[in-house]
Amino acid sequence: MQTITSSKNLISATYDAAFLAMGISMASLGPTLPGLAGQVGATLGTIGVLFSARSLGSLVGSVGGGEIYDRAPGHPVMALMIVLMAGLTALTPYLPLLWLLTGAMFLIGAVQGLLNIGGNALIMWLHGDRVGPYMSALHLCFGVGTFLTPVIIAQFVTRPGGLTSTYLLLAVIILPTALLAFLPSPPPPHASSRKDGGRLNLRLIILISLVFACYNGASQAYGGWVYTYATEMKLADATMAAYLTSVFWGALTLGRVAAIPLALRFSPRAILRADFAGALLSLLALLAWPRSLAAVVVTSAGFGFALASIYPTTMVLSGQLMTLSGRVTGLFSIGQSLGVMLIPWLIGHFFESSGPRSMAVILLADMAFALVVLALLGGRPAPETTAEKAAQG
Repeated sequence: MQTITSSKNLISATYDAAFLAMGISMASLGPTLPGLAGQVGATLGTIGVLFSARSLGSLVGSVGGGEIYDRAPGHPVMALMIVLMAGLTALTPYLPLLWLLTGAMFLIGAVQGLLNIGGNALIMWLHGDRVGPYMSALHLCFGVGTFLTPVIIAQFVTRPGGLTSTYLLLAVIILPTALLAFLPSPPPPHASSRKDGGRLNLRLIILISLVFACYNGASQAYGGWVYTYATEMKLADATMAAYLTSVFWGALTLGRVAAIPLALRFSPRAILRADFAGALLSLLALLAWPRSLAAVVVTSAGFGFALASIYPTTMVLSGQLMTLSGRVTGLFSIGQSLGVMLIPWLIGHFFESSGPRSMAVILLADMAFALVVLALLGGRPAPETTAEKAAQG
């Protein structure tokens, strides 16, 4: 039993490393955007298409991508995605045309989408009902990657040839995590042992996908727009506005550290209710005092901390309600991608026409809607199948 546990811990650690690498890849684009614009001769307004291309790639990778993990050993697939991610990262500073760079970002997004599906599905298959703290640790590592990458980039990108050396260094950091290919892959659940008997519960899938869409859209929207909010409201200069962004992502990372012991003591539903309630309270501070820098700081810290455990906890709750096959996890990722594409765009649309305060209103509506969806999920997991009861007996 101890050997089995040690093996599972080792495999979990490789997933953590893979998600750390994915966080590095995800966070590398923003700080290097001006350098990439100069590389291809594009304006900052035009180069923003790279974000859209990466989001679209993630969406396309999620459509049907999860079924790959149902049909093939998961670790070689994840390792291949890591190798492709490292290779595309190393190639990025050598692409001289905007359309080539856009294509590379689309492929990176697709690779990240497939890697995200694999990590979430396989860790569920590996740990089963005890996945809570392991899932939280997995997404903590992703957060650490996104938090550390701007610091790494700042040390290199301003030097001569810094853009090239930065991307090559990030590729070197990412590549070793592909070693998980040499560890045995956890098998997907067989249809006979599934809570849903192998059938898709479309109602649950849609509701859970909506929760993911609300969370992912909110986190990306706040992280992307708080800088502009602070500067447009004349609350901060460029440096202080950048610190507000760091406060938000730092609080989100700290919240994922706290989520690990919480996952051992409280049910997923209790944690999610507290998360969304905390997010709503944090946003109310910004809505009540929109021209207060202190309120923006409080909201940035509180909102980031409240959002931190939503993703891993929702994955755990999903595993209690249904069997998470690769296909189901892929369908969840579609919802995540749609949220990232919709909520930030919606804020941008109203930011100019209705003013910066619209950001808090839209995010409040987003969090309130997520709470309603959570209530609609019901209170009990799917009933056990005959096979499950026989196995327990």
